[in-house]
Parts: sequence; structure tokens; C-alpha cells
Amino acid sequence: MYGGINAEYGGKLERKLTVDHTHDSTIKDLQLSKDRTMLITASKDTTAKLFDAKTFKFLKSYKTDRPVNSAAISPIKHHILLGGGQEAMEVTTSHTKSGKFEARFFHLIFEEEIGRVKGHFGPINTLAFHPNGKQYASGAEDGYVRIHDFDQSYYDFEYDF
Repeated sequence: MYGGINAEYGGKLERKLTVDHTHDSTIKDLQLSKDRTMLITASKDTTAKLFDAKTFKFLKSYKTDRPVNSAAISPIKHHILLGGGQEAMEVTTSHTKSGKFEARFFHLIFEEEIGRVKGHFGPINTLAFHPNGKQYASGAEDGYVRIHDFDQSYYDFEYDF
């Protein structure tokens, strides 16, 4: 999907919404926030973009150095979680550490990376926060689904601005 978002209601195309800040490549994932006020897209163009879910107005962009296959919005903190990585077929010609298969945390408002979590040996294809915000799950091409529990330092972290 390039250049716009189609809004479909009840199986019938109601309208096509044009979005100014869409992606330059394929959108791999789209997820809503828990309260359904925002949505986030993940793209092979190495970005994830945040939109108002009602108006589709562009809000924020999160830039990485690799394709983004999935993105999720924390239900309890101002955090965005991104996952992806170098295509598996390209990694076989390079060192496995260069695939960059970490889940990456960004501050929702300031658009800055605040942390990474390693664990997969292939591109992350899907991410989801638990509704209570105390865990997230990641699934990757390595064949594993991992459940990650946050430790106390995650809840204690305050962004300095």
C-alpha cells in the first residue's frame, strides 16, 4: 500500500483517505492503540509512522536503519516498539550479528530510541503488547515466539527532557 489508506466499513469501500506522510515502500503491519485513538504502521522503508485513528492525520515518525516488519503502541507508557531486521536471505551472506534482529523501543512523543532487546536469530515479523502493558510478545523467522516480561527498571524509567 502506497500513498493512501482505504477505509472499508462492513465489507464496502466507503471512501479513500489520502495521507500526506505515507511510506515509500510496502506497509508490513498496522496496529491500533488500546484506546483506539492512534494507529501505527510499519514499513520496509525503515520507518514506522503514527496516525490519529479517526482522521488519519500524520502524527510522528520513527526511523531505523533496517526494514520494520511490525510496530506496537504500549498501553501504559509513551513507548513504541518496533521489530524487523535485515532480510534472512541477505544475512546468510554476512555475519549474523549484522542482521539487527533486536526489538527497539522509541519514545512516542520525542521519536527517539530509548532501548533495545535482543533474542531472535531472524527478522522479527510480529510484535504485540499484553493489554496490561507488563509484557510483550515477539515472533520471528527463527521459528520462535518469545514472551518478554518487563523488570522494575522499565516502570521506573522516566525520559529526561
